[in-house]
Amino acid sequence: MKGIIAAVPTPVDGQGQPIEALFVEHCRWVLDNGCDGLNVLGSTGEANSFDSATRKTVMGWAARTFAPERLMVGTGTPSLAETIALTEYADDLGYRVALVLPPYYYAPVSDAGLVRWYIALHEALGDRAIQIYFYNYPQMTGLKIPVAVIEELHRAAPERFRGIKDSSGDLDYCREIVVAAPDMAVFPSSETSLGDATTSGFAGCISATVNHSASICAETWRTGGTPDLHARIAELRAAIGRQPLIPSVKYLVARRTGERTWANTLPPFIDLAPQERQALDALDRTEPALAG
Repeated sequence: MKGIIAAVPTPVDGQGQPIEALFVEHCRWVLDNGCDGLNVLGSTGEANSFDSATRKTVMGWAARTFAPERLMVGTGTPSLAETIALTEYADDLGYRVALVLPPYYYAPVSDAGLVRWYIALHEALGDRAIQIYFYNYPQMTGLKIPVAVIEELHRAAPERFRGIKDSSGDLDYCREIVVAAPDMAVFPSSETSLGDATTSGFAGCISATVNHSASICAETWRTGGTPDLHARIAELRAAIGRQPLIPSVKYLVARRTGERTWANTLPPFIDLAPQERQALDALDRTEPALAG
């Protein structure tokens, strides 16, 4: 897996239940607009606000609709047993890649403890083919997966531990992983890294904001981009990031589709304030604003 991967949001109704038709339409839109793949049920997809049964339902929608080589799915939870069950289910559906958070609750977690946890997941999966990508998001989990842990796990099971999504924003960390494990797929979470991807050996990016900027990110990935494209990508990323990220991404999808339901989020998120919506409306005056 490589290229521009959209960390897709999950539409929900007024009771917090996911909506299949809206989900599939948006996934198809980002692929049609140049994305190479979908990251289903990551942080942007509000995965950790759903129970396991709901996560399995959403997994199934994507697996039945899109080619498996274009899919990765978040299966990590602080519970090893639940993570194993979700990852096995993803493998049963044909997913090639599971994105797995570290066990973040019992902090601090030692390096040996992280290795033990991920090895237990690997061993439980047995001869299943699904690959594991680490999900490093210290702003959310409170811990950073050390490069030495990643290197040790990749060395112990190179066919299982095949990549990482890094949401820390630290490109030097990503470069360290490329050096330590050159055959791992390293994905920063920001499309602003695309200009450095070839030089640094990155596999692309896995990003929430490409749900809005898919086409120009895809063009940049395929052609190397121009200074103007790089500047526009950085401008959009920064403007969206100045507002609450996940509600903003969903608001922008609502604006694109005209489907107000897309603006719904799950607690603890709250509705965007009027000034936050206005800032997003200003991103592209040619697009209709979502009223209300």
